[in-house]
Amino acid sequence: MSERRVAITGIGVLSPVGSDLDSFWGSLVEGRSGIRRIEGIDPTAFACQIGGEVQGFDPKPFYNNPKDARRTDRYGQLAMAAAKMAYSDSGIGDSGYDPYRFGCMVGSGIGGLTTLETQHQIYLDRGPDRVSPFIIPMMIPNIASGLISMEYGLCGPNMSIVTACATANNNIGEAWRMIKFGDADIFLAGGAEASMSAMGLAGFASMRALSTRNDEPERASRPFDRDRDGFVMGEGAGVVVIEELEHARARGAEIYCELAGYGVSADAHHMTSPHPDGQGASHCMDMAMGHAGVDATDVDYINAHGTSTGLGDVCETKAIKRSFGDYAKDGLLVSSTKSMTGHLLGAAGGIELAACVKAIQTGVVPPTINLDNPDPECDLDYVAHQAREAKVDVAVSNSFGFGGHNATLVVKRLA
Repeated sequence: MSERRVAITGIGVLSPVGSDLDSFWGSLVEGRSGIRRIEGIDPTAFACQIGGEVQGFDPKPFYNNPKDARRTDRYGQLAMAAAKMAYSDSGIGDSGYDPYRFGCMVGSGIGGLTTLETQHQIYLDRGPDRVSPFIIPMMIPNIASGLISMEYGLCGPNMSIVTACATANNNIGEAWRMIKFGDADIFLAGGAEASMSAMGLAGFASMRALSTRNDEPERASRPFDRDRDGFVMGEGAGVVVIEELEHARARGAEIYCELAGYGVSADAHHMTSPHPDGQGASHCMDMAMGHAGVDATDVDYINAHGTSTGLGDVCETKAIKRSFGDYAKDGLLVSSTKSMTGHLLGAAGGIELAACVKAIQTGVVPPTINLDNPDPECDLDYVAHQAREAKVDVAVSNSFGFGGHNATLVVKRLA
């Protein structure tokens, strides 16, 4: 691995608890839940009727031509909006860049599911000739990355990795790797998701993966709590500008922190369940810390995958213990912001990396809300109920996906 270092210089977030970085972070620190009864579709027929929706989102201001917004699935609209926020935040447009050294990797775990549903119904009702010619580009998971590159004329590496709920971390991590290897200097990278549709809800509900605490939506997502009954779906996007450190310094960029490490592994165990001993997740964290050049005891905070599922929370806790040993229970802070945002699937890692960056910047660790009765097998310090002031120099963000995909990012205060 080369000695090129990578900085985070821009962040864009749309989430159920805020549609910009400041409101998102403010809600997390206050412990405010964004889970409500679903409004985008009528949820009455579904076992799970709650979710984390991005409220009041209007895509048109993020497009030069309103027609382009109409020809983009909601997940792509969210991706474009987050990318534009990150691009603006970074100030990169004011300093100029080589377009062949600027790449884009923004992925989605599922892609344009709503478009597929809508157009399939048109096919059934009105026949194949009435299906939109935009259905394919609207639904494919890579189109957001392509559209963002077209918006800014980015001719560098462009692709979208799809690894379910590890998608955003893998896209950011592989972009980090390409900067390290010298194939690019700058990337827009992250994830976007908008799968709170009829088929999305029905599919996850049929797996019995979703919480059915419909009468208490704000209390439904409860990672590490013994009364958890499944995750809560969320939607949104998280995109960062990552940049070779000296390139950022040369243009006078404001730098949030260093993106220092990335780990990736597979459980090779089960289609949807994590490895019971946390082996793959532990290996992933170990790799990320190794690349970052930090020891386990250097890590101050872990933003856990922490989805509020029975197996997942226990297995991640075991993985943390494998990687951090005695320190896991003696000084390490862990929290799951999914307790407030719900699970944004392929976008989760993007917004959770933003939370790690803000923890370093502000010296505040966001809480795990709804942790009223800790599961005896989940016995770490999960920063229950309220945010906590703490000096954070190194933070870890975990994302794990169906198929056994594991991806971990390490950020640290710039030295």
